[in-house]
Amino acid sequence: MAPSDPHNLITKADNLTTLSLTRWSADWRSATLLYEQAANGFRLAKDYDSAKTAFEKASKGQEMLSSPWEAAKHMESAGAMSKELSKWREVKDFYQRASELYIECGRSQPASDSLAKGARALEAAMPEEAIQLYANACTILEDDGGEQMVIDLYRAATCVYIKLEKYTDAASFLLKLGLASDKCNATNSQCKAYLGAIIVYLYAHDFKQAEKCYNDCSQIDVFLRSDESRCASKLLAAYTDGDIEEIKKIAQSSTISNLDHMVIRLARKLPTGDVNALKANTANEEEKLLDENDLT
Repeated sequence: MAPSDPHNLITKADNLTTLSLTRWSADWRSATLLYEQAANGFRLAKDYDSAKTAFEKASKGQEMLSSPWEAAKHMESAGAMSKELSKWREVKDFYQRASELYIECGRSQPASDSLAKGARALEAAMPEEAIQLYANACTILEDDGGEQMVIDLYRAATCVYIKLEKYTDAASFLLKLGLASDKCNATNSQCKAYLGAIIVYLYAHDFKQAEKCYNDCSQIDVFLRSDESRCASKLLAAYTDGDIEEIKKIAQSSTISNLDHMVIRLARKLPTGDVNALKANTANEEEKLLDENDLT
């Protein structure tokens, strides 16, 4: 076995960290260098399982050397190796640990980025866990005043929710996106997010919630004066009138065409559900209201 063989390097490194009658203290500096060399060797050989283990050991070595930044980078590499092996639970654990190590360095951006990398890797295999990682990544940035950097993360999480057909959660994340946009004066993203939330509610056949969302968002002057607000108003009016052709026409409008692709796809499928039944229910409610106000 050649001295530079990764297996040989691992054996040497393990010996340097194992206490014995002749070794009273571990030599983590030398061992960590060997673990790093072995990890890169295994990765080049596409022996991803051995590379993952070596990166784990290299990360521990950097921690022992009080270098959490380097330890975090090795944890991310271990996560990448686990992705190659489709070991999804390990992917989540490694990227979470990397994020914690970056936090130890006082670096919120790479801590958030690490969670986002894990989330992207998990979207297909473990979508619920991916959403949680996205949410945690957003929290890290928002706690550090980085609202302008969370917008894409909220979009990514919303897309996963839509794929899972969890439309109420998707709309909720779009509203959070709108709030984050408001805090960093990204008014264009803010108004698009609010219209997107209304469209998601309509796609889920929840006209009442769509109407409530529109009324709540209209309390914000920036949205009230926007093209997105006017589009939402026309869309809700078309639903109230039971005008299917008008709904389809609005769904093809330039305002909706400028939204995120995930929302455009839903809008193009409107209307869903029984619009005529909605019209009938609205008429009945109006008649009931008139009866209650009739004092003659």
